[in-house]
Amino acid sequence: MEMKKRINLELRNRAPEKVTELVLDNCRSSNGEIEGLNDSFKELEFLSMANVELTSLAKLPTLSKLRKLELSDNIISGGLEVLAERCPNLTYLNLSGNKIKDLGTVEALQNLKNLKSLDLFNCEITNLEDYRDSIFELLQQITYLDGFDQEDNEAPDSEDDDDEGDEGDDDEDEDEAGPPGEYEEEDDEDDGGSDLGEGEEEEEVGLSYLMKEEIQDEDDDDDYVEEGGDEEEEEGVRGEKRKRDPEDEGEEEDD
Repeated sequence: MEMKKRINLELRNRAPEKVTELVLDNCRSSNGEIEGLNDSFKELEFLSMANVELTSLAKLPTLSKLRKLELSDNIISGGLEVLAERCPNLTYLNLSGNKIKDLGTVEALQNLKNLKSLDLFNCEITNLEDYRDSIFELLQQITYLDGFDQEDNEAPDSEDDDDEGDEGDDDEDEDEAGPPGEYEEEDDEDDGGSDLGEGEEEEEVGLSYLMKEEIQDEDDDDDYVEEGGDEEEEEGVRGEKRKRDPEDEGEEEDD
């Protein structure tokens, strides 16, 4: 009784027209309905009523935008045609743990044209021979039955789908901001320019240093030439002295 009051109070305190997701698991329904859940939840996209002792869907309100409906662990045995009338846009329906026994009961779901995933796990119908093949043939619009497709590939989690959407948004943000490589290239160009500047300074220093060395070499060569000239002059003087000395000796003999 306290659980029922709490659920009803929660429904009344929230603006129904703004609610998109609603979880009412483990509360107790009364005469096939939960008090406070009505047609005013026009924007509702996800509704979970697991283990609320539902025996029928006859009093389910019209929820035209509802896409996912969780009805596991109840006492539902039929009357599924109501879903196509009041929740025509359902893509996911979980009826696991209910009292569904035959294909005739499930046939009513053919009118849910957008239904992609159906869960009948722990229902008696799963004990039928060729159960999976029969359901896929009967409901050709669905892709996944009890979490797997016809090739036994597991259905993706809704959380994974959300993550992929977030990654797409991140990629868009990166595209708007521009590829990061541009900034790295600019930095590399700046670094390259500074390296060139340093190289030019080193080259200038090297040239001036070489020029100084060449000047010093030229001075050394001049000194060497001058020294060589002096030596030649001295040798010439010595030669003249030698030539004069014999002459002087001849004159002395004549005398």
